[in-house]
Amino acid sequence: MRYRRAVQRLRMLARACEQTRRVPVDEPFLRAAYVFGGLVEGADPVEQVEVVFVLNLPPEEVAWGTQPPGTAWLVDFLELDKGGVAYRWRSRHDAVANHRISEPVRFWSLDGIDESVLDALEGRRFELLSQGDPAAGTERADVTEELRAALEHLRAVHEAYWDRKWRREHRGLSRQPEHHLWEAVGGYLELLDLRDE
Repeated sequence: MRYRRAVQRLRMLARACEQTRRVPVDEPFLRAAYVFGGLVEGADPVEQVEVVFVLNLPPEEVAWGTQPPGTAWLVDFLELDKGGVAYRWRSRHDAVANHRISEPVRFWSLDGIDESVLDALEGRRFELLSQGDPAAGTERADVTEELRAALEHLRAVHEAYWDRKWRREHRGLSRQPEHHLWEAVGGYLELLDLRDE
């Protein structure tokens, strides 16, 4: 998609993130949203808007490459399955950046939409983006720790896969138990390959 359209899609996504704050809960599920990749590098056209969402979940529930529990509604609400957006999940207790997520820039948080980031992207003033959230781009998640978490998640999914209750709980909103197993395998193998390199 053209760069201008990608920025518009990011603005729509920021507004949708803002709407999640209306859900009356003590601890909001969605904590922050970051953009990275082609859009912040100024690519035109942009293959996909790459975003990462920070969730109020412990790290062991946000294994790399998987869709954590409770995110199906968020995918639907944010219309992430409509195309044009590549999304990842991170725990609020982990670094946002890792081997795939490089120099993320926060465009939404519980404080609201960061209009300065969206305006900088729209005006292609990339030098202003580094002022956003420096900690997100400098600290990187440890591959060994992520690999350990991914293996634990894979084992848990493998162990529960044929359990009827588990299968019933992991079905719905266009998701099947097979999706969870496939993602657990894919995330683990990606990290294993990275460690071996």
